[in-house]
Formats: sequence, C-alpha cells, structure tokens
Amino acid sequence: MNLLGFFKPGIWELLIILLIILLLFGATRLPKIGKSMGEAIRGFRKSVKDMETKEPPSEKTPEDKPPSTPQ
Repeated sequence: MNLLGFFKPGIWELLIILLIILLLFGATRLPKIGKSMGEAIRGFRKSVKDMETKEPPSEKTPEDKPPSTPQ
C-alpha cells in the first residue's frame, strides 16, 4: 500500500484548509502570525548555528577532580 499517495493533499484540499485558516484567524491577523512564525524559525536556526560553532564545555569526571578534604 502506498501511504505517501494516500496522505498527499491535492489543490482542492489545500484551498479548503487555507479557507478554514482564513476564517478562523481573519485576514488582519494572518500577516502577524506569519511574521512571528518567521521570527521564531529564524531564532531557532540562529541558536542551532551558534551551538554548532561553540566548543562543547570540557566536563570533568569525578576522577579528574581532587579529593575534597573533610573539615
């Protein structure tokens, strides 16, 4: 059974989904929603890029630490 063909929406399904979204949120709120989603994606990509360029912190294992002296 070809599942990808089963779940692939056609042009009419996409138009119905877009019409429902337009009715739910209204024409004035859609640009604001798109802008905030774009900013969120941009921020996520920036943080992933920053994490890739940053060196991982050197973690000391308990064997590397000097023994603590009781006082």
